[in-house]
Amino acid sequence: MDLDFNRRLSIAPMLDCTDRHERYFLRLISKHILLYSEMVVANAVLHTKPEQFLGHEPFEYPAVLQLGGSNPADLAQASKLVEAAGFQEVNLNCGCPSDRVQNGNFGACLMKSKDLVADCFKAMQDAVSIPVSIKCRIGVDEFDSWEFFTDFIQTIKDAGCRIFIIHARKAWLQGLSPKENREVPPLHYDFVHRLKAEMPDLNVSINGGIKTLDQIEEQLKDLDGVMVGREAYENPWFLHDADERIFNDIRPESDNPADIIAGKARPATRKALLEAYLPYVEKQTAEGCPATILVRHLYGLFTGLPGARKFRQTLSNNAPRAAQFGGAAALIRSAMDLVTEA
Repeated sequence: MDLDFNRRLSIAPMLDCTDRHERYFLRLISKHILLYSEMVVANAVLHTKPEQFLGHEPFEYPAVLQLGGSNPADLAQASKLVEAAGFQEVNLNCGCPSDRVQNGNFGACLMKSKDLVADCFKAMQDAVSIPVSIKCRIGVDEFDSWEFFTDFIQTIKDAGCRIFIIHARKAWLQGLSPKENREVPPLHYDFVHRLKAEMPDLNVSINGGIKTLDQIEEQLKDLDGVMVGREAYENPWFLHDADERIFNDIRPESDNPADIIAGKARPATRKALLEAYLPYVEKQTAEGCPATILVRHLYGLFTGLPGARKFRQTLSNNAPRAAQFGGAAALIRSAMDLVTEA
């Protein structure tokens, strides 16, 4: 099991957000951020066309695919397919509180079944040579004590797990929506920091409420990694300096799409970033990908700039009829012209 690739900053798995197109787009901003897929149900991988869920570009690497499930044998078989597809790691979801996930007996409700999670982890890790990690909460429902949390972690650790990504909130399985579960339960960063202090052999990343590079740097003083969620989706440009500040990779800025795609330079402006994304858009469009899917990840790019609202509205309103604009790439270019970027 290789822990060598850098986990200092990662992007959280987000349903309907971190698909292959979003991961490609974010990779143009950063060479080093660890990118996670949306959660994929193990049974879906096994009983439909795997390419539907496992398709991606090697350009996205390093990348992790997150699985949801609670059957050790199914998770093991799905993990083999994840490894064969080329992902660098497979992650088990023990943190999602949605009703759909609960009905499948996985996600956050698994925190009440620590021995089953240990069995799932071991089956997955025995099946593959890539690392298997766990993403969980600090508690669930009334089970929110330090003792409950550390007993869960210790049980999975005893099964061999060394990589934990912890959303520093508990989950309420009844009464709160998934969105409310990201915002209402209070954050307890102290649980995550104390865990790392008491179990220093673990690789521990923290998730929840982190929105700036300053906050990331502060968390990294004591932890191995930080996972950012909604802010990376709704305001992706805040990651622009992440390679330099978080990974100490100092590269020049450029407006040349070829240099950005090759990783030789960071995009100098948001529009330069989009120009680097457009060849991918054209390729995906030629392969039949709808414009609505390719443009939805761009809505927050110009957050805070004059014309940002017009940019977003132009894309969202016109993506279903992008062909009238000459295709998705042409639509994006026309929307870009509505924004003033200093």
